[in-house]
Amino acid sequence: MDVCTERLQNDLEANAEFGAVAVERGRSRTVLTGTEADRKARDYFISQLEAADLAVRVDAVGNIVGRWCPESADPEAAPIAAGSHLDSVPRGGIFDGPLGVYAALEAVRAMQDAGVSPTRPVEVVSFTEEEGQRFGGGLLGSAVAAGDYTVDETLALTDDDGVSLETVLSEIGYLGEGVVDASAWDAWFELHIEQDTRLEAEAVSAGVVTTITGITRCTVEILGEANHAGATLMGDRTDALAAASEFILDIEAATNEYVERESETAVGTVGKLGVSPNAPNVIAGETTLTVDVRDVATESMEHIVAAAKESLARLENERAVETSFDRPWSREPVPMANRCRDALHAAGETADISTLDLHSGAAHDTMNVAAVTDAALLFAPSQDGISHSPREWTDWEDCAAATRVLAGAIANLACQ
Repeated sequence: MDVCTERLQNDLEANAEFGAVAVERGRSRTVLTGTEADRKARDYFISQLEAADLAVRVDAVGNIVGRWCPESADPEAAPIAAGSHLDSVPRGGIFDGPLGVYAALEAVRAMQDAGVSPTRPVEVVSFTEEEGQRFGGGLLGSAVAAGDYTVDETLALTDDDGVSLETVLSEIGYLGEGVVDASAWDAWFELHIEQDTRLEAEAVSAGVVTTITGITRCTVEILGEANHAGATLMGDRTDALAAASEFILDIEAATNEYVERESETAVGTVGKLGVSPNAPNVIAGETTLTVDVRDVATESMEHIVAAAKESLARLENERAVETSFDRPWSREPVPMANRCRDALHAAGETADISTLDLHSGAAHDTMNVAAVTDAALLFAPSQDGISHSPREWTDWEDCAAATRVLAGAIANLACQ
């Protein structure tokens, strides 16, 4: 079963024009939920679903589903679903999200072209607000579909200007009815760009994810004493920023040590830092930091979190600072379903496309869906591993190859 590379490319090229941002190098788009660019992207997607004879519905949080249920399929059977998201980060690339949406649609069109007669319906899905750039913390539409969030609490979320999700969805015409129920799917597939270089390094067009990384997010506060930078002798200082710098290096060292000894996929990052009073002639009196820890094994994350606490205890003793540590949220690693992964590998073998097992270090909607049904995540190569950037790029041939693997897996399960 083949896919039409030109048709897939045309869809992604058309989608890239919505929210397009002029850049010197690469291609960029900004599509935030509830904006005019979002409306145009959704309108075009629905037009393509309808052109392929899929029945379209929009749920109460704006999730879009196109359903293909030919005469061969039992309309009461649990569907095979696939898709991703259409929103982007500010000045993002053109593949992150849309590739998964349009690959799912192209998989259905390829099945139609090949005369495949599924016994189950196939659904093509675009989830609302995956990136979390305007409302919530990301993966929003899939969280509602998986039952983690209610419709009411989700629609009540507001952006930085106090405008609710309900308001903006209504304004663009995408405040639908009901709720997409991911637990009603027999299986779920998502194709996404890798956002790393493992596939590129191995010259492989499709990566089958074994586990989506766990994530824990911590917040740290270090209190010292603000004082004059010129009049306060070095031995009389309680410098919160100097203490924070040691803490950051401790996190890096603890993570590197664990990587070398136990798990090469463990990562620890201090990515956000606040300094008060943040003046050039004042010793920092307070710093706030975030610590992001990820791995495919829970014990790795717990080890690095414990090292963070040990570092803070040492700093209190050696630098006379006061510290606080909070862990506001944590996600466990999510393994992918064996039968879905097997279907992807089998589809790759049938299509003579090499597949590679690997983990995902980033969160995706599949994390939520996997909690309520069998799910799999498939990667296509990312040139130089760049993503969330105008320089994000996946060759059209790789897009098509990964889509062939996706289409084969969907057909395999939909015909059982």
